[in-house]
Amino acid sequence: MPPPEAAGTIGVEVVLAWPRRHLSCRLALPPGATVADAVAAAGFPAAAMAQVTGMAVHGEAVRDATVLRDGDRVELLRPLVADPKDARRLRAERQRRGG
Repeated sequence: MPPPEAAGTIGVEVVLAWPRRHLSCRLALPPGATVADAVAAAGFPAAAMAQVTGMAVHGEAVRDATVLRDGDRVELLRPLVADPKDARRLRAERQRRGG
């Protein structure tokens, strides 16, 4: 996390990830900044943002009006491509069959 540029800022990171790549932006924002403020300041491409279905801070779902704290990591969430339970079941079946 970047050190706050001045005593009046907080450092946050905004991340959008895919299976083999990610976008990440570290920001210095004023105290009281919200998740929506951080996402707007990150300036990710509209095409990437069109895939976002939700937001989280450190893995906990949040709303865009959530006020951020110094050191927070805003995660932009995309829809799941497979149900996690089904994916685990398929991996286990492949391991049992030896490959």
